[in-house]
Amino acid sequence: MLNKLTFANLAHRPVRTALSILAIAVEVTMILTLVGVSNGTLHESARRARGTGADIFFRPPGTSVLSSLSSSPMSDKLPAILANEPHVVLATGTIVQPLELFDSITGFDMDQFAKMSGGFRFVQGGLPVQDTDLIVDEPYAREKHLQVGSTLNLISHQWRVSGIYLPGKAARICVKLAVLQDFTGNPHRLSQIYLKIDDPDRAQAVVDALRAKYPGYQIYTMEYFTSMLSVNNLGLLRNFTYVVIGIAMIVGFIVVFMAMYTAVLERTREIGILKAVGSSSGLILSMLMRETLLLAILGTVLGILLTYFTQWLMLHVVPNSLVQETVYAWWPIAAGVAIVGALIGAIIPGIKAVRQDATEALSYE
Repeated sequence: MLNKLTFANLAHRPVRTALSILAIAVEVTMILTLVGVSNGTLHESARRARGTGADIFFRPPGTSVLSSLSSSPMSDKLPAILANEPHVVLATGTIVQPLELFDSITGFDMDQFAKMSGGFRFVQGGLPVQDTDLIVDEPYAREKHLQVGSTLNLISHQWRVSGIYLPGKAARICVKLAVLQDFTGNPHRLSQIYLKIDDPDRAQAVVDALRAKYPGYQIYTMEYFTSMLSVNNLGLLRNFTYVVIGIAMIVGFIVVFMAMYTAVLERTREIGILKAVGSSSGLILSMLMRETLLLAILGTVLGILLTYFTQWLMLHVVPNSLVQETVYAWWPIAAGVAIVGALIGAIIPGIKAVRQDATEALSYE
């Protein structure tokens, strides 16, 4: 009987019910979209790192595993030296010039990189021929509406797109190593070096030996480097996620508070009648909480569905280089945040309802 009354009360005010569900859904969508973009972008970075085919990552002193390099302090003679180290079969260096947000332009020795990674898989065009040629991956080309032959202005130079390749290969924008060294004023300098060894199972042992021989250099196995590309290891991104979750919870609280408070005022006579026929305060409070819980559950389901809509928007309507994943582990977390926020928002209206005097409530116009 109580469940039927709960459904009837919500159906009796369809507009307010729909708006409450939508507001809770937006709260859930905010959380899941942010988490999905954060995880998707970092996992895509890890996939590109693995796409180099390298087993070891070699960086200059003074950097960290997750640093964004803006200078090139290593000599381009170092890869040849590292290639002679035990178990190292191939070494190639790159120079990285950050652009905006998560984008950067990377200079490669194309022949060496092809030996290490198996080369780029082009969907259009091919490798750079002229010094002003560059190649981009498919998502970046889609975001910027680029085709082979398109021009692009980066780091104060005009470039021509000579090829578009499948994603997952080290970087989104690639040019010739020597060209980028000259254009950035870093001739014969490198940002990082990739090493391939004869037995990947020996990677950690080789890293330990290299650290002893090259103190101060930041040397990691590729497995360790990619494992560090997570939201939990990026304090700024993690804190931003928590802030958005907090804001979303406040939004849910306010929406439910307003909806339930209005509902209590509108149903003053109804509450008075229930009290007059012997209904307990607990029964009335339970009825309001059931309505709130149902709103939160329906809003959560709609919010999860809306995250697939945001994925479609990012892919087809507003194409960009960010990647949104579906993070199933966050579904119960987002649901918990929405439900807890909604129930907290219903507490004050619920208390007002149970404190109403039956006689006054029956005379309420």
